[in-house]
Amino acid sequence: MNTHNIQALAKQSKFAANLLSSSTESLRNLALLKMADSLESVKHQVLEVNAQEVLKARQNGQSEALIKRLTIDDKVFKYMISRLRKVAQSPDPLNRVLSGHTNPNGLQVYKKSVPLGVIGIIYESRPNVTTDAAGVCIKSGNAVILRGGSEALQTNILLADAMIAGAVLAGLPEYAIQIIRTPGHEAVNELLAMDEYIDVLIPRGGKDLIKRIAEGTRIPVIKHYDGICHLYLSEDADPAQAIELAINSKCQSIQVCNALETLLVDKNCSAQLLPLLKNAFDANHIELRGCEQTQKLLPDIFPATEDDWHSEYLAPILSIKIVNGIAEAIEHINHYGSGHTDGIVTQNLAMARQFEQQIDSASVLINASTRLSGGGDYGLGSVIGISTDKLHARGPVGPDELTTYKWIVYGNGHLRN
Repeated sequence: MNTHNIQALAKQSKFAANLLSSSTESLRNLALLKMADSLESVKHQVLEVNAQEVLKARQNGQSEALIKRLTIDDKVFKYMISRLRKVAQSPDPLNRVLSGHTNPNGLQVYKKSVPLGVIGIIYESRPNVTTDAAGVCIKSGNAVILRGGSEALQTNILLADAMIAGAVLAGLPEYAIQIIRTPGHEAVNELLAMDEYIDVLIPRGGKDLIKRIAEGTRIPVIKHYDGICHLYLSEDADPAQAIELAINSKCQSIQVCNALETLLVDKNCSAQLLPLLKNAFDANHIELRGCEQTQKLLPDIFPATEDDWHSEYLAPILSIKIVNGIAEAIEHINHYGSGHTDGIVTQNLAMARQFEQQIDSASVLINASTRLSGGGDYGLGSVIGISTDKLHARGPVGPDELTTYKWIVYGNGHLRN
């Protein structure tokens, strides 16, 4: 795909975005339901094509984590469909009056939520991003340009074409959803230059991809960097609850961004908890790497290096550090963490409040698994990802986060004195 074609695609999206900005909530919700129905009709083709791409990825020696992210089975497909239907039921993020007042002279001033415009989504591996991104963008009145990884190209095209057909059938503009159909970096590089037409880019994938996108464009980027997630077991943590939360945080799905990567254990409960934790992690085939103090209690685990504290493993590996109280735990997390998701297990309300106030992360969880951070468990429905930025969005990026606002002023011949 050459520059001219990418520019034409971007122009078409801009035109569609202008029409979408004034679309009704009922039309956008109808489009989402038609998109889900259209996907249902191509389920057999999607599963067949995806199986072929999974086989090819496996033959090419791709990691099991990538294979798992790439795979659509019956359960995943049903989940993708349900997310579209759920986002159709969520409140309208547009045309909400965010604030307003009437001046003493009678001038009415308010600001209301409006779409961002054209959203470019550049992502790797996960075909479910195709449906989630389209759903969230349409709900929020944004046109979307999808660019998935080459390893799932045919799966993504099938998914996108089905949704395009459903959206057009409902009455949305023809180019509200578009997908780049060619593999390789050239099309992405051309997309990065389309700042005249694209309002925001959202990259989903590894740190190298996100860095390349952010450094290679003038378009604002909502970044989803590492998920170096921590759980701190305080000295008063209930042992059974602490073990259960640590295991769920790490083992429920190891290849995702909100999986636990570093476990911090207070020194005053370490002798009691660490042997129990090791037994539980051994049963789940997790390789443990520990600091010197941890190794004294668990002599047969691997030593943790400085690199381990900086690592998002996305693998059955966990680093463990013994800390001397909550202040040291907070200091470690704020130094090594990625601002994604961090939690504490404690029965002390004052300690919980100190933790949530001083941890600089998008999600802070008290006595809950780090795996809960995200759109579904927060009651947000579909999300595009979890932003580790502070501007424009932070944490789960759903329909509300893909809006901005405009100021509206009603006068009656008012003049500036």
